[in-house]
Amino acid sequence: MNKKILIIDDDFDMCVLLSRFLNKKGYSTEVAHNGSKGLAKFNEFHFDIVLCDFRLGDKDGKDVLTKIKETKPKTIVIIITGYSDIKTAVDVIKLGAFDYITKPLIPDEVINVIEKALANPVTDAPSQPAKPINGNQKKRNYELSLNNEYLVGQDGETSKIYRQIEIVAPTNYSVILYGESGTGKEVIAKTIHEASNRKGRPFVAMDCGTLSKELSGSELFGHVKGAFTGAVSDKEGHFEMANGGTLFLDEVSNLPKDVQASLLRVIQERKYKRVGDTKEMDVDVRIIVASNENLQEAYQKGKFREDLYHRFNEFSINLPPLRNRKGDIPLFAQFFLDRTNSELQKNIEGYEEDVEEMFLNYSWPGNLREFRNVVRRAVLLTPSGKISSKVLPWEITQALQPNGQTNGAESLAVNSSGLVKEVDLKDAAAKAEYETIMNVLKEVNFNKTKAAEILKIDRKTLYNKIKIYESL
Repeated sequence: MNKKILIIDDDFDMCVLLSRFLNKKGYSTEVAHNGSKGLAKFNEFHFDIVLCDFRLGDKDGKDVLTKIKETKPKTIVIIITGYSDIKTAVDVIKLGAFDYITKPLIPDEVINVIEKALANPVTDAPSQPAKPINGNQKKRNYELSLNNEYLVGQDGETSKIYRQIEIVAPTNYSVILYGESGTGKEVIAKTIHEASNRKGRPFVAMDCGTLSKELSGSELFGHVKGAFTGAVSDKEGHFEMANGGTLFLDEVSNLPKDVQASLLRVIQERKYKRVGDTKEMDVDVRIIVASNENLQEAYQKGKFREDLYHRFNEFSINLPPLRNRKGDIPLFAQFFLDRTNSELQKNIEGYEEDVEEMFLNYSWPGNLREFRNVVRRAVLLTPSGKISSKVLPWEITQALQPNGQTNGAESLAVNSSGLVKEVDLKDAAAKAEYETIMNVLKEVNFNKTKAAEILKIDRKTLYNKIKIYESL
């Protein structure tokens, strides 16, 4: 049976030409010349695909897209636009469009997008239901990234991210990645790099949150011998190391204002100087930055340069926390188990059923980083067979279920017979400190600088404490 396509476009000639072309290719078509008529036809008949112009006489293409998705979420919608703008593409894809194509239309491109859409049917729900975690499966049930280093999530929210990556990767656009700590911002940055024309060239990452004000400029741009006390030899900076490739700046909002000014100049002029040097050096680097703080809010508060923000904000991607993409939890559980088995040369078979349930019910405040460390620790403590709840951290076994009950059979201090258990005071104090740190981090949206201020410790101390707890 021929697939049926609805064409919604206020350009009569375009509709005629596109309809004739698709008919020759074996598709059945209907045409509407404005948004209202298009929606009326869509509600009256069944269509497999809708090709909708972004600019219509009576409605915006976004409005038509939204109405279609509300009525029949599985319908494939492809937006046609004469405005070749990345932000437009991101907007319509976030609203549920499969893809977009720009005018003037190229016949082969239209057919390729349609065939690709039909080969990848749309799911009803934004998130896929969580499947049981099966560690006994010898066949890998997940997809790896281009470099076989990372897992590619399959949850509906994750799929949206990869659609955005597919759009922006081939360009030279700067990208801002937003997300809580541990959501995989560096992994996404590497994925963009691997899918770009810069693949095979350097990918260099720099954590701006761990650098002192004095060292930031030197780390970014390098320095010459004698530039400052301790500069005993020339040193290349991250820009120089990343030349021709991609530079990833994590927690970029923590850079000092004077370094931000230097960074802006490098982006504008594609030239820089090492600290203490007079010679300018050319640089060709794509910049991807990450922040768990909204940079627009940061510049409005005077913490970040507005002009630098606009330079970075050519494209942005929001990474959802793990608790909002539960369809990926079984996949990551298997992925981390496979990697740890290989690392430790063990053959742990999988997870007991109650562990699977705990993973799905836990809120994962540390996101993927916390999840990885939990699995690594559990594999290390499991001699053989399946991972049980006995080797999981207390915060997971005691996490509240939806009915208000805890996952564990015991409370923290009382055993099943009602008698008070022995409590290690040091262990209890460490758990309380960890819980306090995590609660503060959640309150400030995992902004470590703010958390350190509230906890009245310096940022380095906070980083060290988090690393200690994550390694337990």
